[in-house]
Amino acid sequence: MSSLDTRLELLAPDNCTVAFVDHQPLMVFGIGSIDGQTLKNNTIALAKAARAFEVPVVLTSINPAYSGDLWPELSAAAPDAEPIERTTMNPWEDEAFVAAVTATGRRKLVLAGLWTEVCVCYPALDALADGYDVYVVTDACGGTTKEAHEMAVERMIQAGVVPVTWQQVLLEFQRDWAREETYAATLDVVKEHSGAYGTGIEYVQTVVAGDASSEAPASRKPPA
Repeated sequence: MSSLDTRLELLAPDNCTVAFVDHQPLMVFGIGSIDGQTLKNNTIALAKAARAFEVPVVLTSINPAYSGDLWPELSAAAPDAEPIERTTMNPWEDEAFVAAVTATGRRKLVLAGLWTEVCVCYPALDALADGYDVYVVTDACGGTTKEAHEMAVERMIQAGVVPVTWQQVLLEFQRDWAREETYAATLDVVKEHSGAYGTGIEYVQTVVAGDASSEAPASRKPPA
């Protein structure tokens, strides 16, 4: 299978690793491309999606003594991942980070982080050069300006990186509402983080189905 063929293959819980890069307080201060609360919502949602589908997660931070620890909400959503502390702007130049990604045995790498134009773009390009299929969750990333974010995404796309969004990743993992083992967990993430769509799910469950739980019958499952 060619590299192009594998990039066209859908993401699945058994073929990828999700890495979160530098979601730290000081890094957020420099963000100008996305609202901070929206960024946090999207990032935590992605982490919860990975946890719901038992996808390996790698956490990394840069100079936490200066930039602060990773968001506690992120650490709580990925309790099995031990944060890797770096000094390098490019995580792919940190041996511990590369070792953690390699240890998962997955050749698809899903990246989210701060800042898009530096600590996301650099490892995305290097991982791509090392034979990984790289996906960047653009709405769980932030750049210093809107232009910096967009140009970084454009640069990565031109190199072969695939842009995705957190909700796309979640629903790509689920794909079929008949998958009962992850159905409830998927809806839990949607209800908490998907805004109006999540509110709509709650409406269907409480008003139409008369059930406030996530165990709606198959005939009433929500369309994606």
